Amino acid sequence: MSINITPDKDMLENSEMVIVDIRTPGEWSQTGIVKGSKTVMFFDERGGYDAEGFLKAMDELGGKDKEIGLICRTGARTAQVAGFMEQQGYNVKNLVGGVMQLMRSGYDLEPYN
Repeated sequence: MSINITPDKDMLENSEMVIVDIRTPGEWSQTGIVKGSKTVMFFDERGGYDAEGFLKAMDELGGKDKEIGLICRTGARTAQVAGFMEQQGYNVKNLVGGVMQLMRSGYDLEPYN
């Protein structure tokens, strides 16, 4: 089963999937975020990360019992993180193309506060 899926508006706004934006606060502010998504940074601006802290945040969002969709700018970071999460037993999907693909397709992101 592939963990890579191409998101559409209906999937993003009308499914039970928890959408998690793993970008940085600067990126969230620059483009906005998917309506209703959770903002949980994985890689910081320097490429560092706290995998244990990130998984703890995922557990607080429903953990392994919840379908989690990861989004970033283009899908490169989320491909790495989704593979890692899948190995840990999470029901995770990488939202291919990321925020940039959504913007190209006309999806309206909401401002990040």
